Amino acid sequence: MTVRLADDGTILLLDDCPAGDAEVLLQMSLANPAAALDWRSCRSAHTAVIQVLLASGRIPIGPPQGGFLSTLIAPALARSEVGEPR
Repeated sequence: MTVRLADDGTILLLDDCPAGDAEVLLQMSLANPAAALDWRSCRSAHTAVIQVLLASGRIPIGPPQGGFLSTLIAPALARSEVGEPR
């Protein structure tokens, strides 16, 4: 599993996050609304995982390892945090 809950309560996104991890990420995010998200070890993420990130409104601790995530997804997450149009 590439989405894990760390001992300190941080939700970690690791390596290549497949579609099946979107549900895990959603459940962890709902169960831990104040938890930080850390994607510094994430190389890639299925669009389902990215949709959960966008819907959460949280800015993950980063940058992620993957160039696509860093270049295109991180700025979209930053815009969603401050309420800018998507």
